[in-house]
Amino acid sequence: MTALALGPQWLDPNYLISTFGLLGILTVVFAESGLLIGFFLPGDSLLFTTGLLVAGHKYLTQPLWLVCLLIVLAAVAGDQAGYLFGRKVGPALFRRPDSKLFKRENVEKAHEFFEKYGPRSIVLARFVPVVRTFTPIVAGVGRMPYGTFVGFNIIGGALWGAGVTVLGYFLGRIAFVKNNIELILVGIVALSVLPIAIEFWRARRANGTASPARHGRRRAARGRRARGGSPR
Repeated sequence: MTALALGPQWLDPNYLISTFGLLGILTVVFAESGLLIGFFLPGDSLLFTTGLLVAGHKYLTQPLWLVCLLIVLAAVAGDQAGYLFGRKVGPALFRRPDSKLFKRENVEKAHEFFEKYGPRSIVLARFVPVVRTFTPIVAGVGRMPYGTFVGFNIIGGALWGAGVTVLGYFLGRIAFVKNNIELILVGIVALSVLPIAIEFWRARRANGTASPARHGRRRAARGRRARGGSPR
């Protein structure tokens, strides 16, 4: 099976699995789930490819249930690490300067996502690249009750970690999927990025709608000041 190169070879799910096996999968899942440096790692495509390879008995000889269990544990542990990091670092994370591996805007996006969906964001963020890395950290910064976080973390880790892997496992038995794996992986990446694109479009649209109103209020205020009225 070959996969379409969407970046450096070492980020190709097929290469990662063929080179590092199950240990490599678990390491990537843990890092992407809650470590600051893990936001660029393949997540959905890696899990889907894992399911495909388990179904084809290629590179991975472990049974599906064991692979899913270990992936869920790695995902939950990664979010736990992110949460504890957020509690320790606190608001200082929002003042941290940008670097090649850290962009403050990623934390701010996760914060907005967290504010919008509350505790549910721990589950929903699992399916949104980049946001899933920073949301548990933001939950720690915001001091979400630990018991609440653990509950949603386990649910999200199970739905994402086992769900995407099982999906790849069963679809991997379909001839069309096997013969068009490159297109399937591109589709997964596109679906993963879609929520971010939709939010970006909504934000642009909201800003575009608000701008004329703001300009109108400013013109009205200037007119009142020119007539000697109250600017209100």
